[in-house]
Amino acid sequence: MIEGFTSRFAEVNGTRLHYVIGGQGDPLVLLPGWPRTWYQFHKIMPPLARHYQVIAPDLRGMGDSDKPAGGYDKKTMARDIYELLRSLGHRQAYIAGEDIGSMVAHSFAANHPEATRKVALWEVGHPTELFNQFPLLPQPGKLPSLWWFALNAVNELPEQLLEGRFRFIVDWLIDFQGDPKAYSEETRAVYAAAYSSPDAIRGGNGWYKALQQDIADLKDYPVLTMPLLGIGGNNLEVLRTQLEGLAADARYVELKGAGHYIAEERPDDIVRELIAFFA
Repeated sequence: MIEGFTSRFAEVNGTRLHYVIGGQGDPLVLLPGWPRTWYQFHKIMPPLARHYQVIAPDLRGMGDSDKPAGGYDKKTMARDIYELLRSLGHRQAYIAGEDIGSMVAHSFAANHPEATRKVALWEVGHPTELFNQFPLLPQPGKLPSLWWFALNAVNELPEQLLEGRFRFIVDWLIDFQGDPKAYSEETRAVYAAAYSSPDAIRGGNGWYKALQQDIADLKDYPVLTMPLLGIGGNNLEVLRTQLEGLAADARYVELKGAGHYIAEERPDDIVRELIAFFA
């Protein structure tokens, strides 16, 4: 555990969430992605905790949180976080997310605007029809093949293939999408262990199986009116495209040369941008 932080559990929205909390000030929720846990923010939590009460949950299906049979649409997952905040006595919070967490952060802001002071998303936005255009086969000079989107939507087979072998996925994604030097052996082992059981693989895959429901839900969401910060490395333009017409007060920051998992690869940059934006 990170010094100054504690690990807790809460019963919310019909499921049990694990979260890590520490610091003083206004609440700031950090929402992680795949294949990660709350630990993906371990580099940015201590400096942020000097300014905010930092709350880093394991999402439904992730880490030490429950892995129920359903509820992996981002609207339900956002409700989990909303009820977690209410259980802590907070009526409003700053919301930030990376990867799947970014999708949940957008859904939180859309469904609970009264509870959202500002929202920061990086590297990916809420699922839109753009997701249906992602190529399965590699196309030189265009978006890379996001083959894991398809694999993670298959029933049962990923559990059979990856049980006890998830370290291969962790290492491949780091090499493909980022800077391998930014990840210690301990960090890689944490993620491999978190996703190596059949239930953990199934839980994480639930986020991908729900993408078509997420796209349908978005059609009924209002335009976000609270300030929004979009941060991107390789995928900034994809994020801009996803957010087009969905946020009335958006600004963007490009971290040139950054990979996908920015909180771990460029922690100082993320801390700087979040503090400046939320101030």
